[in-house]
Amino acid sequence: MTGVCGCCGALRPRYKRLVDNIFPEDPEDGLVKANMEKLTFYALSAPEKLDRIGAYLSERLSRDVARHRYGYVCIAMEALDQLLMACHCQSINLFVESFLKMVRKLLESDKPNLQILGTNSFVKFANIEEDTPSYHRSYDFFVSRFSEMCHSNYEDPDIRTKIRMAGIKGLQGVVRKTVNDELQANIWDPQHMDKIVPSLLFNLQSGERTESRSPSPLQASEKEKESPVELTERCFRELLGRAAYGNIKNAVTPVLMHLDNHSLWEGKTFAVRCFKIIMYSIQSQHSHLVIQQLLGHLDANSKNSAKVRAGIVEVLLEAAAIAASGSVGPTVLEVFNTLLRQLRLSVDYELTGSYDGCTSIGTKIIKAHEERQLQEAVIRTIGSFANTLPTYQRSEVMLFIMGKIPVPGVNLTLPSTESEPEGTRMIQVMLLKSLVQVTAGFQTTNMLTALPSSFLEPLLSFSLTDDPEVRLLVLQILLSLIDRHDNRPKFSKISIISDISVLKLKVDKCSRQDNLFMKKHGQQLYRHIYLGCKEESSGQQHYETLYALLGLLSVELANEEVVVDLIRLALALQDLALSTDEGLPVYNRCAVHALAAAYLNLICQLTTVPAFCQHIHEVIEVRQKEGPYLLPEDVFIDYPKLPSSLEKVEGDVLFLQSKITEVLGGSGYNTERLATPYIPQYTDEDRLSKRKSIGETISLQVEVESRNSPEKEERTPAEEITFETLKNAIVDSVGMEEQERERRRQVVEKFQKAPFEEIAAHCGARATMLQSKLNQIFEITIRPPPSPSGTISSGYGQSQSRSVPIYEMKFPDLCVY
Repeated sequence: MTGVCGCCGALRPRYKRLVDNIFPEDPEDGLVKANMEKLTFYALSAPEKLDRIGAYLSERLSRDVARHRYGYVCIAMEALDQLLMACHCQSINLFVESFLKMVRKLLESDKPNLQILGTNSFVKFANIEEDTPSYHRSYDFFVSRFSEMCHSNYEDPDIRTKIRMAGIKGLQGVVRKTVNDELQANIWDPQHMDKIVPSLLFNLQSGERTESRSPSPLQASEKEKESPVELTERCFRELLGRAAYGNIKNAVTPVLMHLDNHSLWEGKTFAVRCFKIIMYSIQSQHSHLVIQQLLGHLDANSKNSAKVRAGIVEVLLEAAAIAASGSVGPTVLEVFNTLLRQLRLSVDYELTGSYDGCTSIGTKIIKAHEERQLQEAVIRTIGSFANTLPTYQRSEVMLFIMGKIPVPGVNLTLPSTESEPEGTRMIQVMLLKSLVQVTAGFQTTNMLTALPSSFLEPLLSFSLTDDPEVRLLVLQILLSLIDRHDNRPKFSKISIISDISVLKLKVDKCSRQDNLFMKKHGQQLYRHIYLGCKEESSGQQHYETLYALLGLLSVELANEEVVVDLIRLALALQDLALSTDEGLPVYNRCAVHALAAAYLNLICQLTTVPAFCQHIHEVIEVRQKEGPYLLPEDVFIDYPKLPSSLEKVEGDVLFLQSKITEVLGGSGYNTERLATPYIPQYTDEDRLSKRKSIGETISLQVEVESRNSPEKEERTPAEEITFETLKNAIVDSVGMEEQERERRRQVVEKFQKAPFEEIAAHCGARATMLQSKLNQIFEITIRPPPSPSGTISSGYGQSQSRSVPIYEMKFPDLCVY
């Protein structure tokens, strides 16, 4: 029998003999290296035999697995690995099929060691760059199996960790092998991404849980080597780094679904970490695609709980900060439109108390504090996005948000809430807070282009509302827009500063654009400052912000003419505080006195006119002795000591316009303008609607009268315009505007509700009336032309001129050419 076996063994093919010789009698001895070198040399010399070598090794491995001879299994896999590393010929494709068949056999085993052995071999194979492409190879099984290993729940925690790490390495190998090969199955297809990405996120999340147990430092260093968290993050980053433009969506969608399915938005921490990895890993030019997907997901969760929406918004906030200029992409306004829509929805939910607009059984109840947290998060996110934009785009966003702010009586697109006034107010506040965020850090060299009238006028109109919060927000926006040299913090508190050099103000020469801006909008700004001081509901914050606004105007935009106007305004504020007609409380009057004193102390040192400074300092010293309640140090404190009334404020405690005019006139300032008291133009704007100014009204009246009067008639002396005349003009114009507004409302209502036949008849009657009027005008204006036939006699023997229109006259042929 021995002779027969030896004879049969000698007749076997050489490649089988070479393969058999690499296996020792005792598997613990390991691979026979000398014989392995012979097998490798044979495979390189006869590459056409490589596929047979692989098939035979695969056959032996399958047999050894079935017989549980795991030592020989390890030797077979080691031999396969060495052959793969050594051979790079055109015949390797057939060998790879046998190799993958063996790896698959190991992965299907229920033994953890075999699974890990097969994974390690696959990873080695994945790192090999093949010379020839493969048209028919499939990795679907490996994606599924490695993903399953990533979710292993093996009882032993150490073995479970090893299996999960093997699964992560296997997925990394699949990605490396397929992502750059266009002939392979597309790894970016949703069917693959829906397995790969959740598997990686599961291990990231489980890693966070194990890290939170805070092991000892020694255990931590050992665990860190074994933990799959770092490996998972590296694999995830590699996957995202290889994603092209068209694959970003398929890679990010499973992340969103995983966070939804496991309720991970509410905790925020893990969601933020995931998207930080995404934003730092993908190519920067693709950042806006991730932002757009997040915005779309936010819209899709519009009726979800406030915590979920707040989590998505927080992720948006972090993602925008990372992506910087590439975060918004081509659709700038769409990003802000989505965020503003969420803001408005949140306000509606808070007011109605439900997501469906009505509370009924089974309806989710809204928690107001959660909605407010969401609103604050949206506002911060709007600011974060705005900070990534250049100046011209930020100006567009400011205009866009301003157009969304509802104005009672002007905007008809108010929120559909039960308590409409409160809803309007809340949306106003939220959108103005958004503008505060957008304008923070706003820098521009040309104020005229950055702040057009279409933005500035609606903004200033809100500074005249009764709501103190709205007024304060408007003032904060103005401060951000005007402050271009970071001087705003230096005016944060109202105080009398003896030497303003300690403030270290940055003052530049006023440019031509700044002069034009102040010439166009200066009077509006002064007027709103004056009227802001008149509001009874103004508090310490309002006066501090108004002082900062006056200070910034003096530092940023002041030329000689502006300085004169600001001094006149400060003196007008003093007169306002002295007046008892306005009915201001004692605190407000003292606060206005203190504001005017602090500002005059500032402006006198900026002008550097010694006599001016001397007068201001003398008055301040008198106030310190006789009336400390007229200075900011005694007014703008927690418990101000105020008198019961302000009836005896006179004499040396007041700043004198005549004295200031005299001292500044000697330094070249316009004394005529300084001597003229400042009076705000109350009719530039109504509280929230525009109105023609008195000057325009009077000029129109004069123009009409001059047209109606005959040219040669002697002009009658003009009526003297007194205060009563102006007052009556204002009252009359208010009544006329109300009537006009009511008439327009009736016309709109008629065209909305009346039947078509009635509207058509009304329009036809108007057209007929217009035609008849035109005919009367034409008859009056047409003069009887000289008739070629002279005159005709009437029946009574009198001659009468024939009135023939020029287009009906008969001319001789010789006259027509």
